[in-house]
Amino acid sequence: MATISIIGSGNMGAAIAGLALAGGNDVQVVARDRAKAAATGADVTATGFGEPLVGDVVVLALPYPALDDVVATYGDQLAGRTVVDITNPLDFSTFDSLVVPADSSAAAELAAKVPGATVLKAFNTNFAATLASGTVDDVPTTVLVAGDDADAKAGFAAAFDGSGVRVVDAGSLARARELEALGFLQLTLAAGERTQWTTGFALL
Repeated sequence: MATISIIGSGNMGAAIAGLALAGGNDVQVVARDRAKAAATGADVTATGFGEPLVGDVVVLALPYPALDDVVATYGDQLAGRTVVDITNPLDFSTFDSLVVPADSSAAAELAAKVPGATVLKAFNTNFAATLASGTVDDVPTTVLVAGDDADAKAGFAAAFDGSGVRVVDAGSLARARELEALGFLQLTLAAGERTQWTTGFALL
């Protein structure tokens, strides 16, 4: 069991909070609207943005542009913790490109800004609906995780054991750029109504 802080109370934050609770973890949800944070689950600890983090694992369930605000607010507190970046760095004005260099990733940028933290990339290839249901069609939802610290990845996987999703090690943090490209493709397919927001890629 771990203590997990989730910054963000939108659809993804709520779905991840549900998985974390199902895995038997203590969960803190941090949001600008404390009432919205509380609505993510009766068993979570709801706090406002800027209040202290309690988790050993911190999930950033926010859009990519919000990461700088998180670093500015919580940078010192992130040191010594495992920080999970779920963002896809899209150009939301065009929905036609990523806004990080081709040889980098949002996760790599974040790791450079919080050198005292252990950064993992995860959940960015999942839609909230498939996290909440635990399935893609009739296949268990797969959460791909990338990072350079094997112990942190193992701890992340253990935290969600029993939640119904399958956690698969996708390699080093350098693989975050491929995960973000996959997340980008999935988002553009759904936005273009070629797939639905309740579907996703499955690993068989």
